[in-house]
Amino acid sequence: MSGMSRDLRLRFWLGGLACFLLALYLLRSILLPFVAGMAIAYLLDPLAERLRKIGMNRTWATVTITMGFLLVVVAGLILLVPVLQDQISGFMSRVPGYFNQMVQRSAPLLKTAKTYLSPADIAKLKAAAGEYAGTVVGWLADLIGKLLSGSLALANILSLIFITPMVIFYLLRDWRDMTHQVDALLPLRHADVIRAQFKAIDNILSGWVRGQATVCLILGLIYGLGLSVVGLDLGLVVGMGAGLLSFVPYLGTITGFVVGLGLAWAQSSDWTLPSMVASVFIIGNILEGNLLAPRLVGKKIGLHPVWVMFALLAGGALFGFLGVLLALPVAAVVGVLTKFATQQYLASSLYSDQVSPG
Repeated sequence: MSGMSRDLRLRFWLGGLACFLLALYLLRSILLPFVAGMAIAYLLDPLAERLRKIGMNRTWATVTITMGFLLVVVAGLILLVPVLQDQISGFMSRVPGYFNQMVQRSAPLLKTAKTYLSPADIAKLKAAAGEYAGTVVGWLADLIGKLLSGSLALANILSLIFITPMVIFYLLRDWRDMTHQVDALLPLRHADVIRAQFKAIDNILSGWVRGQATVCLILGLIYGLGLSVVGLDLGLVVGMGAGLLSFVPYLGTITGFVVGLGLAWAQSSDWTLPSMVASVFIIGNILEGNLLAPRLVGKKIGLHPVWVMFALLAGGALFGFLGVLLALPVAAVVGVLTKFATQQYLASSLYSDQVSPG
């Protein structure tokens, strides 16, 4: 009877997990504003708790935090959008000049190539270049099409603007009540063990997500201001983009470095600007590795950079931007459960190869 009971419990939990994953997959097109709101509410909950502890009502604390968050976002957009628009329009107006300059700088290379290559080889190279150019253009067109028809379509952008703030408010206001309700539903026999695992997951997520978000913001400011100061066209765009992409370890620095050097090479006639662009990213990388990450993220949060990269890329491939938002919680859950399962295995007879008496 006990064995049957364990089998029924196992089937119940596996069936519940399967239903949850199926619902998540079927509803993935409408979940983005709710998941985004939940993520932001989770990030802001400690601040609401601090305001509550100093005597402010939870509802008023939620109103204050939500309004402050929205004001910061709107103010940031008001300040950044005109600057970004000016940089992009200026860059587009100078693209023909960059193209002509690149053609002139490539002329000696083409002349040298004609000296050592036959007309047939040159024709093959031109055909290959045209083929690769067509492939790149097709890839970009496909990417833009996916962005416009996928998770960043107009309907989802509007839902993020209008629905996400309401989700943030209600979740932030009722966060403690919801967590208490979930806690009351835990199986009594295993409640303490489950609470311990939830606590470990919360420690990992709060330490990594909040710390890494702060690191990304600081890096975006360093890269954006640094590249703008050295005179790189689209410096603020490239720098802020590199900072945001730094949420995936190493991706932001590498992408910004390559794009920045390419733009600097097209913009300048010598190596002065490319050298200054490289210096900005080297300084940012040194600050991140030796100051920002150790202080703000820490070294003992339990999420290895390779595991983070895999989780974010896998989530994005499966569910788009929604998958990126869900990737880190899932990675934290898998990491904690794997550690717990390993501890259980090391304490069991499967590891020690001892048979219990009787």
